[in-house]
Amino acid sequence: MSGAGAAERELVDGSGIRVAVVAGQWHDVIATGLLEGAQREIERLGATAQVIPVPGSFELPVVAKAALESGFDAAVALGVIIRGGTPHFEYVSDAATSGLTRVAIDTGKPVGFGVLTLDDEQQGIDRAGLPGSKEDKGAEAAHAAVATAVTLRGLRDGAGASAS
Repeated sequence: MSGAGAAERELVDGSGIRVAVVAGQWHDVIATGLLEGAQREIERLGATAQVIPVPGSFELPVVAKAALESGFDAAVALGVIIRGGTPHFEYVSDAATSGLTRVAIDTGKPVGFGVLTLDDEQQGIDRAGLPGSKEDKGAEAAHAAVATAVTLRGLRDGAGASAS
């Protein structure tokens, strides 16, 4: 979901859905914007959230996995990775992305992907849901996680099954 092509965040009934918001602490301004957007969206959908801070994006997968295994219905992973002059950006971006994908598949629970991989700080400010931002990636990631948890709940309850 990006820019003009982003789908509307329709209202889903997230009541009873417990969300772990695993929030990287690197880059305070952008990270705070992402977190506030995720929290607003989780509240709007009627789900409940617990924020679990981690140092940075590299730590997101292991903590998201532990949270989901402890009983949360969904996780929202929030982080900021800004390209620098070394290959560090590629390693951390790949580790976070691959790791979070694996967490979702291994646990069978949704992980909203709110990790910003940026060329510069301004791109993050534009996407962090701050006053004047063009996008709210924290809210988008939270919506994806809650909406997917609601879909999975429906499938488990038989509401999403179709006759063949």
